[in-house]
Amino acid sequence: MRTAPDTMPSTPPRPDAEDALTALIGLVREDLEACNRLILEKMQSPVQLIPQLAAHLIAAGGKRLRPLLTLAAARLCGYRGERHVGLAACVEFIHTATLLHDDVVDESDLRRGQASANAVFGNQASVLVGDFLFARAFQLMVADGSLEVLDILCSAAATIAEGEVLQLVIQNDTSSTEAQYLDVIEGKTAALFAAATRVGAVVADRPRIEAEALDSYGRNLGIAFQLVDDALDYSAEQERLGKTVGDDFREGKITLPVLLAFARGDETERAFWRRVLEEREQGEDDLAHALALMQRHRAFDDTIARARHYGDQALAALQGFPDCAEKQALMDIVEFCIARVR
Repeated sequence: MRTAPDTMPSTPPRPDAEDALTALIGLVREDLEACNRLILEKMQSPVQLIPQLAAHLIAAGGKRLRPLLTLAAARLCGYRGERHVGLAACVEFIHTATLLHDDVVDESDLRRGQASANAVFGNQASVLVGDFLFARAFQLMVADGSLEVLDILCSAAATIAEGEVLQLVIQNDTSSTEAQYLDVIEGKTAALFAAATRVGAVVADRPRIEAEALDSYGRNLGIAFQLVDDALDYSAEQERLGKTVGDDFREGKITLPVLLAFARGDETERAFWRRVLEEREQGEDDLAHALALMQRHRAFDDTIARARHYGDQALAALQGFPDCAEKQALMDIVEFCIARVR
C-alpha cells in the first residue's frame, strides 16, 4: 500500500508546459484523427438515444489525454502499425463510461463546464449508455486479439470500479487515512493511465522492462493528475475545472487537502470537519471556512508538492528510453498536468 511522501523539492517547471498538450497532439495527429473517427463510428447505434447522448459528451470537449498517452507510448516504443489506434479508442471508451457513471453517483450537474449527461438525459440513460460504451471497449479489446492487452485493460476496468467503491466506503469518514485515499486515486484514476501507456509497449512487442517502465510512468502521472484535480476543487474557477468550486466538499469526499487540514487542526477544527463532512450539516459560510483552514495549514500547497513528487517519479520512469520527440512530449505532459493549478 502506498503512503504519501512528505513535501519535497521537485524539478523546476518547464517554461513551455502550457504548450505540451499541443506538442503531443502534433506528434500523433494522424493517429489521433484515426482514433477519433473510430470513436465516432463505434458510438453509432440504431437506438437513437445512444448517439445523441454520445454527441452531447463530444460537444462538451475533453483533452483525449489517455488515448494520446497510448498513441505516444506506442510510437516511443517504435511501433508503426495500427493496433494502437483501436486500443486508444478503447481507453477513451472506458474513461467516458466511468465519467457517465461517476456523474450519476455524484449527482453532478456539470461536466467540463456544461450540463452533464445525467442532467440532460437522466440517470437511467447515463448509466445504460455507460454500459454500452464499456461493451464497445471490450469489443475493441477482443478485436485486437492479444490476451495480454485484454488482461491489462480488463484489469484496469475492474480496478477503476474497485477504486470508486472504495471512495464510496470512505466518503464522509474523517477517520480515513492517507493510505486509503491513495488507494482510491490509484484505483479510480491511475490504473487507466498505467494501462493506457503499458499497452503501447505491448503492441510494439517490447521487453517487459519497458512495459513496466511505461506502467510506472502512467501510474505516477495519474496519481499526480488526481492530486491536482482534488486541489483544484478548492481553488479553481468554474471555467478551469468544469465544475463549481467545492463540489467535493458538498459531497463529503475525503481528499488529501481535507485529510491534511484535519490532521493539522485542533479539536475545534476537527469538530467542524466532522460536522460538514460526516453529518453533512453545511451552512452558507462553511465552504469559505474550510478554504481558510486549508490555507492556514498549507493543505493546498502540500497537495501540489506531493503531486510534483509523483510527477518526478513519472519522469524517472522514462529515463531508460532513448531521447526522441515522443519521449520529450511525454515528459512535458507531466508538467502540463501539474501546471493546471496555476
